[in-house]
This record gives sequence, structure tokens and C-alpha cells, in this order.
Amino acid sequence: MKTLRLLALAVALAGFASITTGQQSAPKDPAHYQIPEKDDGLPGAGPIRRYDWFKKLWVQKRTGWAQRIEQDQNAVVFLGDSITQGWGDNMGNSFPGMKVANRGISGDTTRGVLIRLEEDVLSLKPRAIVLLIGTNDLEEQADPETIAANLKLLLQEFKKHNPKMPVILTQVFPSSETKKRPADKIKKINELYIAAIKGNPQVTLVEAWPLFANAEGDAKKEEFPDLLHPNKEGYAKWATALRPALSVLGLLEAPAETFTPEAGFVSLFNGKDLTGWGYRTNNFDGKTASIDGRYTAKNGVLIVNYPPEYRKIQQIWTTKEFPKDFILKLEFRAGVNADSGIFIRQPQLQCRDFPIAGPYKDLKQYKPQDWNEVVVKVTNGIAHCTCNGEVLNAAMKVPATGPIGLEGDRGHMEYRRIQLKELP
Repeated sequence: MKTLRLLALAVALAGFASITTGQQSAPKDPAHYQIPEKDDGLPGAGPIRRYDWFKKLWVQKRTGWAQRIEQDQNAVVFLGDSITQGWGDNMGNSFPGMKVANRGISGDTTRGVLIRLEEDVLSLKPRAIVLLIGTNDLEEQADPETIAANLKLLLQEFKKHNPKMPVILTQVFPSSETKKRPADKIKKINELYIAAIKGNPQVTLVEAWPLFANAEGDAKKEEFPDLLHPNKEGYAKWATALRPALSVLGLLEAPAETFTPEAGFVSLFNGKDLTGWGYRTNNFDGKTASIDGRYTAKNGVLIVNYPPEYRKIQQIWTTKEFPKDFILKLEFRAGVNADSGIFIRQPQLQCRDFPIAGPYKDLKQYKPQDWNEVVVKVTNGIAHCTCNGEVLNAAMKVPATGPIGLEGDRGHMEYRRIQLKELP
């Protein structure tokens, strides 16, 4: 009898542990994962697909994931439809060292994602979520406002689950009118998505639409052969676009940048904090972030963080002025469509994701979402400016003295290896 009581107690404790960890002790019956037959009482609005092939895939995917709840705990979860599903279980091995979980289901809609969000995604206690959803809603003739309203519900659930969990929202990719996904409707969805995340510090936006759209606003055949799903090149481009955001959020760890200035140069940024930099009315000596969090120093990189307002102009300056002629060198990495600038004593040299944001869209050596070198040589009040050796401005007039500054406007930017050499 005593043995039976002890056994019963052990079973009860095991059940309690399963509940408190939020994990299932055993997979549920496949019927549990079926799409509800009716819309009544379901969250959101708009289409829920119930085609036979989709219902079968829905059960198959969700039943399989139920077996992996413990294994996929604390992963960066990629959530979406066939575009996400098609990237594969390991997202094409695009993010080495980062634990990932693919929760894309081909054909899914924003409302479908809402229905399965708790069990398929939030039960994993995600380290972060990468979300791409909305294109299939269009095919089912949902209007952009309904799609955006469902996104808002998703954002509410993310915040309720964990307000500190980063969410990376990817804009809906371009497609084609022939796929019942016209450019004007996708552009409208993306505009509404931007409005939905304004003021939400939990969300980082990756502006994928201008990255992929052609002049007419449609997908390019060389990246989307069927004008809907990316090929290997398209996925590689998406991965490249995501990496800066993943890195800035600390999800994709990069080794700390070690830097020694070139002979005759002095470093303007120590790589550890914002010493020597500040807003015009104060300085941030010894601080790793500006008072508003717009600028941070981490692992040898001076980061211009993504503004929750989508656009917010802010300027940080060296506390020292440079009246002598000089050569300034630095490297920058721009998020997709990011807008920043480098101030030379006072005038601004535009520093952006040039192929998309301009103004220097025809540069041949620029590397999107990778590190690029800017060199500025100032002599007799004239600055000669290059990017990876290509001329940006051959004769930019600058004042007789002034500091060096970095602007934040749209998106996020990273600067490193900031060094200056005064000339005789």
C-alpha cells in the first residue's frame, strides 16, 4: 500500500511539473489539431482556409510540431506561410549558431496564424519571433485593413506573452496581379503594417518589399520564379536582410570587434561605450547608450537603433572639434532601406542603404547589408568622399572647424572602425 501511495505521488508530481513548464506530457490526438469547422468564436477576421489539401497539411505539421515542443524551447521562431515553410527546418542553415524553429504552413493566413499561435509558437517560449504573413489573405480577397487588424491582434498576443520578446516583422513580399496579389494592395498592407507598429519598441521592421520589388512593384522572376515563392537566391537575400536586425538584437552573436587604428590615425570610438560622443547639450562619457536609447555601443560597433516611431531624426556628435585638415575613415552596415548620415563638421554626407534609399543608387562596389568603407578627406574646406573607393561627393564644402556626427533617421545603422588622422 505504501508503495502504491508513493507511486501515485510520483505520477502527480510529474503531471504538475509538466503543467508548470508549459509542456505536454504526451501528444494530443491528431483531431485536436484540425482546423475548426466554423469561424464562430475564432479570433480575428477574414479568411480561414479549409481546402482538403490545406486541412491535411495543417494537421500533419501541427501534430509533428507537438512532438518537438521540448526540443524547440527558446528558439527563434520563424512564423508564416509557404514562404517560411519552404525555407526548411533549419532556415537553409542561414544563421549558424542560432537555434531556430520553422512554424510556417503553406497556404496559411493571418487568421490561421492567430488560431494556432499559442500551441505552435508561444508554447516554445521563443527567444524571438520572425513574422512574415499576409499574402494568402489577399488571394482569398481579404482587404488590407482586415489583414492589418489581424496583425494588431498578433502583436497584442506577443506583448501579453512577453513584452521583452523581440519580434522581427518582415514586410509582405511583392508578387503579381496574376497571383491575385496586386502591387497596390501589397503596398497598402505594408503601409498599414508600419502604422500598426509605430511606437512599439518590441517590433523591428525589415523592409523587404523594396528589397525585392521591380519597377512595377512586382516580384522579379530571377528571385521568385513563380512570382510568389523565393528561390535559393531570394532566400539568401532575405537572410542577408535579416542578419543586421538579428545581430543588433543580440540573437545572432557576432564576435566582438577588435580594432587598432592605422598608423597616424586616432580612434574616435572606443568600441565599449559612447565616451567622446554626445548630443549638443550633453555627452555620454562612460555610458553604453544615449539617454533615449537611439544610439548604443556594443561589441565594437556604434549602433543607430531602429526607432519605434519608424522615423525619428537624432544626431550624435563627437565632443571634440577638428579645425585642421584631416582624413576620416569608418565602416557602416545599413539595414534594408535605412537612412542615416555622416556630418563633416556640420554638413551631412548621406549614408544609407544606397541601392534602395539613394541617393547613390548606381554604386558598383556597395555591399547590401554588409560592411562598407567611407573615406572622407578634408583639405582647405573641401571634403572628398568615397564609399569602397567610389566617389560619393568630390567637392563637398565644409566649415573651417566642427565635430564629426552621425544621424539616425529611418531603420537601423551600424558604424565601426571610426578613425581620424589630422593632416599637417
